[in-house]
Amino acid sequence: MKTLHDHYDVLVAGGGQAGLIAAIVAAEKGAKVCLLEGAPRTYRGGNTRHTRNLRPLHIGPLSVLSGTYDEAEYWEDLLRVTKGKTNEKLARMTLRKSAEAVSWLEQRGVQFQPPLGGTLHLGRTNAFFMGGGKQLLNALYRHAEKLGIEVHYDAMVTAIEIENGTFKRLHVGDHVISANAFVAAAGGFEANVEWLKEAWGDIAENFLIRGTPYNRGGLLRLLLDHGAQQIGEPNQCHAVAIDGRAPKFDGGICTRVDCVSLGVVVNENAERFYDEGEDFWPKRYAIWGRLVADQPNQVAHVIIDQKSKGGFMPPVFPATTANSIDELARKIGLDADILQKTIADFNAAVQPGAFDHTTLDGLCTNGLAVNKTNWARPIDQPPYSAYSLRPGITFTYLGVEVTEKAAMKMADGSLSPNIFAAGEIMAGNVLGQGYLAGIGMTIGNVFGRIAGSEAADYALNR
Repeated sequence: MKTLHDHYDVLVAGGGQAGLIAAIVAAEKGAKVCLLEGAPRTYRGGNTRHTRNLRPLHIGPLSVLSGTYDEAEYWEDLLRVTKGKTNEKLARMTLRKSAEAVSWLEQRGVQFQPPLGGTLHLGRTNAFFMGGGKQLLNALYRHAEKLGIEVHYDAMVTAIEIENGTFKRLHVGDHVISANAFVAAAGGFEANVEWLKEAWGDIAENFLIRGTPYNRGGLLRLLLDHGAQQIGEPNQCHAVAIDGRAPKFDGGICTRVDCVSLGVVVNENAERFYDEGEDFWPKRYAIWGRLVADQPNQVAHVIIDQKSKGGFMPPVFPATTANSIDELARKIGLDADILQKTIADFNAAVQPGAFDHTTLDGLCTNGLAVNKTNWARPIDQPPYSAYSLRPGITFTYLGVEVTEKAAMKMADGSLSPNIFAAGEIMAGNVLGQGYLAGIGMTIGNVFGRIAGSEAADYALNR
């Protein structure tokens, strides 16, 4: 790799949404910017390639969102999924600044689709990109090119030089690049299975990495080794239950199985282990990867009947189907007698009520060791369908601690004057645990804009 210059005003590592936005904001302020993307051009964009939406605060309906989603409700949703493990000051700032996200992106060529209907319950809370994450990336890269931002692919940072908390230069192989300010936006370490095993033990070998294989945490490790203050726990992550037939890496969002709330989930012992109807799916889907990880061999199966067909977004792989529970059990390798009893006990425990998947309908079971609190209907209408599940890791929450100006904190209590962070590499400041659909992209958008602005201000006024 050979850059046009040896020194830049602002140097950005990471070519996903957060890094791109930081680079664009800095360039729009007049800075000379270079962006380093560790992946090949075909795979540029990190986990942004796999996303579909972001979650913005808004008062009143927009062209891409229905109704109102105000700070009070947004904060309550975030507090519920994180169970209070969040920096309230940074989190509330993120929610407020998310109100600008849609218009900021639209002004730079990103297109959105009309509000989403159906059972995902997201038309009011989440703005969906027309064409998904790749369209968003392509639009932002086109805009970056117009601004003269220098972009390099296959440009993984291999070393970094920091003196007394101040960024000096970095290495991409033998090539050395310096800058007045540096933005770290190179993601977490989810594709580094050995690092995952340090946190999870040997069961991490059975995890599938639904995100990019290029997020191995190289830059994060370099920053921590050079005195950055760590935020988050190594075993906290966005962990989703995905189809067990998904590839080891890079399966993306299409491998997610979204019918859990419509059926029952059993482990390899053919036994249920958690409430499938605890809350709306976008507020609970990200706990299921961790739940499955706690089951024998990190495997589970979601079972639905004909009533639920067409009520959820179908995954990329077809279900295993059968005309009886006995036949279905044999097809998916479960004990038929135990599965039949599990289903029969569940069916007998279903209470009277009206099913309504657009609300917390209270249609529940009673008397089971694990009751289902909403959307409980008997599994009694063949053909029956099963999807096998495995833990799918999207991104990790261990990262670097930052301020409201995206400045990186050092372990000695000082602030780096010229190192800023955005995206998954600092998401643990807001997400101590749990996940809320679309908030990863919201964090990347908000802190990308802040980091780019602050980096440019420092670089141009030092």
